[in-house]
Amino acid sequence: MINIFEVNETNQMIDQENLDVRTITLGISLLDCIDGSLDKVNRKIYDKITAVARNLVETGREIEREYGIPIVNKRISVTPIALVGGAACRTPEDFASIAETLDRAAHEVGVNFIGGYSALVSKGMTRADELLIRSIPQAMSRTERVCSSVNVGSTKTGINMDAVKLMGEIVKQTAESTRDQNCMGCAKLVVFCNAPDDNPFMAGAFHGVTEADAIINVGVSGPGVVKHALEKVRGENFEVLCETIKKTAFKVTRVGQLVAQEASRRLGIPFGILDLSLAPTPAVGDSVAEILEEIGLEAAGAPGTTAALALLNDQVKKGGVMASSYVGGLSGAFIPVSEDQGMIDAVNAGALSLEKLEAMTCVCSVGLDMIAIPGSTSSSTISGIIADEMAIGMINQKTTAVRLIPAIGKEVGDVIEFGGLLGRAPIMPVNSFSCEAFVSRGGRIPAPVHSFKN
Repeated sequence: MINIFEVNETNQMIDQENLDVRTITLGISLLDCIDGSLDKVNRKIYDKITAVARNLVETGREIEREYGIPIVNKRISVTPIALVGGAACRTPEDFASIAETLDRAAHEVGVNFIGGYSALVSKGMTRADELLIRSIPQAMSRTERVCSSVNVGSTKTGINMDAVKLMGEIVKQTAESTRDQNCMGCAKLVVFCNAPDDNPFMAGAFHGVTEADAIINVGVSGPGVVKHALEKVRGENFEVLCETIKKTAFKVTRVGQLVAQEASRRLGIPFGILDLSLAPTPAVGDSVAEILEEIGLEAAGAPGTTAALALLNDQVKKGGVMASSYVGGLSGAFIPVSEDQGMIDAVNAGALSLEKLEAMTCVCSVGLDMIAIPGSTSSSTISGIIADEMAIGMINQKTTAVRLIPAIGKEVGDVIEFGGLLGRAPIMPVNSFSCEAFVSRGGRIPAPVHSFKN
């Protein structure tokens, strides 16, 4: 059993080292909202979300007050909308109306974000999948809190290159459609390989079809805590370094476990998983890049960066699984550029490139995350970057993702501002050689040989 004494041990982490519970995410199945009438689908979706999530935000605030643990976001994830709206939607505009319904429901219950405006197309696209994907630019421009994701590949099925090509175009169109909001729509759009069904983090959260009717998933973050712990063992050998990370991750996970159990009990909704991800923020001292520097690098991106990140990710997972039987989601270390001041500094210093970030994604939790690129970048180049990242996930049997922001009207050397947890990002250079003939071939890259495990 977790008790209050364990939480008291972490007071310093909370007060001085930026420890927080990044999110309580309530997953809600919308499969019972399927209907042939678009009006009925929208009404059922709104009614179910507002009924199931009516106490989510206040419950989170109660836990914050009672335990003194900051809970930064309260969020909702729903069944991929391509599945829910397929029977009723005939046009992209029809799907966009469901996005607006999700946004209204999110505003009504007071959550920060709602995820699940999603399609799962790793092997092929249905008509509904394609309609939803083509609706993403207008859906993102018309909503404030809706997040979208598209899973275009998996180790078991390969990579749907038709979907990859389409997503390159959609990312560009989404940037254009939200250019008056600093291309914010792209910050709420993720392309996945091997997307998990229970991820509580945005923008990629959705409620998988194998999940219960409603579930509580919690995401914990603590890069500042890990960095502070490593400062105490500066110069020690790798055994001491690894043990320190592992023990720190254990303590952080226990805090998340307490919050998850309390939220589950008070809401009367089963606890699903705890996602222990070192998710940075723009705040000073809350950076994954600074952990890598504390391990011994002059800057993130220096030789040895991939090895240091692999070590960090592995020890975080080892500490987490000892603290909770239900660690899931992504769990590890995120390396978003805009949300991590240390990463921003490394880019500005010339230590960190897009190619080095891609190499780092082989060993971290997600992928190329919150990276701003020139607005003039072609859609085929974006598709090529997506394809590379999907291949890393497919071959390595891990989740990878791409969240790129083509900053319309900006070029290398400029900066784009998002504000809040999304931070700010320097525009990074992109390889100028074309891959258009490659991404235009069509069809599917087959699953790797090691996927055959039946």
